[in-house]
Amino acid sequence: MNAMNLLNLVLWSVQGFLALFFLAAGAPKLLGRGIERWTGFSDVPRPLVVFIGFAEVLGAAGLVLPMTTGMLPWLTPLAAVGLAIIVLMAAGFHLRADERLNAVESVLWASIAAVIAIGRWDLVAASHAYAAPSVLVAAVGLLVPAVIINLIVLFQRPVIGATGTSP
Repeated sequence: MNAMNLLNLVLWSVQGFLALFFLAAGAPKLLGRGIERWTGFSDVPRPLVVFIGFAEVLGAAGLVLPMTTGMLPWLTPLAAVGLAIIVLMAAGFHLRADERLNAVESVLWASIAAVIAIGRWDLVAASHAYAAPSVLVAAVGLLVPAVIINLIVLFQRPVIGATGTSP
């Protein structure tokens, strides 16, 4: 397997992972179920929460569907950029609430989305500008620590029960 095929496989894997994450993050905001366990959403107007959820679900679809169907594949890197912007704004929200660890996590999710945007940017470039595979491999190399740190943060969070306390 050559480097470009490996890079493509890694990017597809990460796109799927990120799409599942944003689908899982956006659906509760749209449905209004389960967001009570997330801090700060009680202070945000419901229409804004629904809009954020809609943008996350649409972005999740945009990471996978355009390239899968072959219809408008240039939307994939743009969806990744949009999702990176959303989670960077979420980082600011977490910093205002003095949730530094959540802010760092949001920045790491944004970095994953940015790597997808970089890796798939040739779909957008009008001139189909070529980037050396080594540059893209190095960018994808940023994914490994970002994913590891995100998984550690996610699994270190206490599970909040129905009574609002940790088990």
